[in-house]
Amino acid sequence: MSSDADVAQEATRRRTFAVISHPDAGKSTLTEALALHAHAIAEAGAVHGKGSRRGVVSDWLDMEQSRGISITSAALQFTVDDVVLNLLDTPGHADFSEDTYRVLSAVDCAVMLLDASKGLEPQTLKLFEACRARRTPVITVINKWDRPGQEPLALLDEIQDRLGITPTPLNWPVGIAGDFRGVVNPQTGGMTQYTRTPGGATLAGREELDADEAARRHGVDWETATEELDLLHSSGQVHDQETFLAAMTTPVLFTAAVLNFGVAELLDTAAQIAPPPSAWVDVEGTARPVDADFSGFIFKVQTGMDRSHRDRVAFMRVCSGKFERGAVLTHAATGRPFPTKYAQSVFGRERETIDEAFPGDVVGLVNAHALNVGDTLHAGPAVTYPPLPRFTPEHFATARIRDTGRSKQFRRGIEMLDQEGVVQVLVSDRRGAQSPVLAAVGPMQFEVASHRLQHEFGAEIVLEPLSYALAQRVSAEAAPTVDRTHGAEVLERTDGVLVALFVNRWRLGSVAADLPEGSLMPMLGSGEVLGT
Repeated sequence: MSSDADVAQEATRRRTFAVISHPDAGKSTLTEALALHAHAIAEAGAVHGKGSRRGVVSDWLDMEQSRGISITSAALQFTVDDVVLNLLDTPGHADFSEDTYRVLSAVDCAVMLLDASKGLEPQTLKLFEACRARRTPVITVINKWDRPGQEPLALLDEIQDRLGITPTPLNWPVGIAGDFRGVVNPQTGGMTQYTRTPGGATLAGREELDADEAARRHGVDWETATEELDLLHSSGQVHDQETFLAAMTTPVLFTAAVLNFGVAELLDTAAQIAPPPSAWVDVEGTARPVDADFSGFIFKVQTGMDRSHRDRVAFMRVCSGKFERGAVLTHAATGRPFPTKYAQSVFGRERETIDEAFPGDVVGLVNAHALNVGDTLHAGPAVTYPPLPRFTPEHFATARIRDTGRSKQFRRGIEMLDQEGVVQVLVSDRRGAQSPVLAAVGPMQFEVASHRLQHEFGAEIVLEPLSYALAQRVSAEAAPTVDRTHGAEVLERTDGVLVALFVNRWRLGSVAADLPEGSLMPMLGSGEVLGT
């Protein structure tokens, strides 16, 4: 057994962070470029790769590879020098915000990726606010500097003005957006010059130049870059670790991930300044130290990663203590023992058996059918960590199996998608078990559910959109009255919550006026947050 000192030491080596962005900012490309620079993979493949270039490691679902977007989170782990990086890639599309917010609850830091030409976009703003609410430190990366874009000073002004956080550049681009030569390195006063490789599939060439050589080769571009950086530093925009950890400042780096420019600097930055795991706070508000008895919580459930066996993997963030494969833990929700014989580390879709893990690590528990998102596992003194968000759905559709002979596969698939959080599932006696209502934050969730039911479970479905636009929790006493009302319907979510659906806000107000106060409530119960 490892001592408390061993666990604490291992925890200091961990950095657990998520990459967040608006869709098409280059997030999955950056994720793979980081893995390439960490020597975790030998060759990168762009999301829209052609010919022999393969899809990114983190985008393993068929729909992700065909569309070039991330629709599910993925976990990657690699080691840089003596630092273990646990990187969680997240969906960028707003329709899958719930998955992203769950991932943010399991990390200690976030990397916020901006498109150099677009700056702050709506989804970026929402995700940053989620980080702010959790006081999660954020490293900002301005990507796609190899394409035409905004002025770097204007981008930093936008960050400060719209986010209310001070950007502190750790390097500065030499050459305008679209003509990326390299970066000024404030630590040395020199320049890191980049050289393209064919298709960006391998590590970019890097050459360190002193200030005189940089000025000789790059002339006015070098002069402009150093003057702009000096201006920012003179105004106090210099990295300070204390204010960064307090989420008051955000370090800024410039990259062109598709060319692997600036990626090594981001990797080093994450290893050097991202915070290691610290005491995790339970539902009682008590902080459980990293060297306490083992504890962890499930932040994601995923099926279909192994096409041969259609298994189910519960992703667990280790919060304290040492995880040892084969140990019998306690499932906090039921008090029952939970064996951990089938534990794996996950690298995109690829997996291997893991024998031990430490705070900050992500463990994949295979075929853990008793575990659901938000569940806590522990050894020693009991602990329960806060439940994870459930978003308020805004889109609703009835699902019916096209071939009634596949009803068993249909029921199994619906159950799996509900447990994963791909959609919320609502049922009622009126509609029957064969016609559940799928509830989603965004319509693309329906597309994913339909695709996966057909291709993973052999259950092709017909989706019939419903006219409902609002959802509220409803008391058991008021449910029959609401259910009899025109333009409203009551169904039960699989966790037992009674949900009233309304066609519009006027119908909701009319029904609420005739009910006792407190009969209808926003869907902000334990662990829930507003939808996007």
